[in-house]
Amino acid sequence: MDLATILGIFIGLGLMILAIVMEGDVTLFLSLPSLLIVFGGTFASIMVNFSMKEVLSVFPLLRVAFSRQTNDSAGVIETLVEFAEISRREGLLALEERAQATNEPFLQKGIQLIVDGTDAELVRNILEIELFFLEERHRIGQRIFEQMGALSPAYGMIGTLIGLIAMLGQLDKPEQVGMGMAVALITTLYGAVASNLLFLPIAGKLRLKSDEEVLIKQVMIEGILSIQAGENPRIVEEKLKSFLSPDEREAAVRDRVRERSTSEGVTVNA
Repeated sequence: MDLATILGIFIGLGLMILAIVMEGDVTLFLSLPSLLIVFGGTFASIMVNFSMKEVLSVFPLLRVAFSRQTNDSAGVIETLVEFAEISRREGLLALEERAQATNEPFLQKGIQLIVDGTDAELVRNILEIELFFLEERHRIGQRIFEQMGALSPAYGMIGTLIGLIAMLGQLDKPEQVGMGMAVALITTLYGAVASNLLFLPIAGKLRLKSDEEVLIKQVMIEGILSIQAGENPRIVEEKLKSFLSPDEREAAVRDRVRERSTSEGVTVNA
């Protein structure tokens, strides 16, 4: 699970509940009709705006947003450099079996294309087209949550209007006007909280995860084309490291030094 996402939601809700408790009665802020209007109305509008298949994708997207997916850019670069070394020693055909042993279909496809002797420009076009449609699929999920973030405050206002209309029908009972106004405003509160603490942040989290995955795929494309061109593994490594931030490059160097030290230690002990 992504600890930052969960902590952010719990901290936000916790601070609001604490503020409510400090100000008065928590039960004043509980309203089932308000929840139904905000969340039910928002989901209904999403069903109108998107296809059923896209709407049902909301639930897997929630799992993606709350999951802790680590994109190991340094690991991918290390694999591609290893493939470059194998290619120079044994030829491109030796990569086919090695690529199938990885758990990355995009990398497998790219290696298979160059093993089959596909022209470099065509390889780039095929992989970039696949990457483009991957981004498009990701954007659909982001748009769904962005729409939910835009719609929930509107349904909060609709709920408030419904509550005010019901309150105006009881003007002959002045003692209930204040309570009716409070209940009417709760729906606006629910809509604002749902938008700014749930829907829009989840859309942002999905966008971030999508950008990370796209970056990994771009590294793979450049690495695959460099291998096909027969470039020196050292040049391939330096080229691919340009995709990493300075901190990630330093971390990759430290990991390599640690692995080398461990390997040497095992050799000495043996």
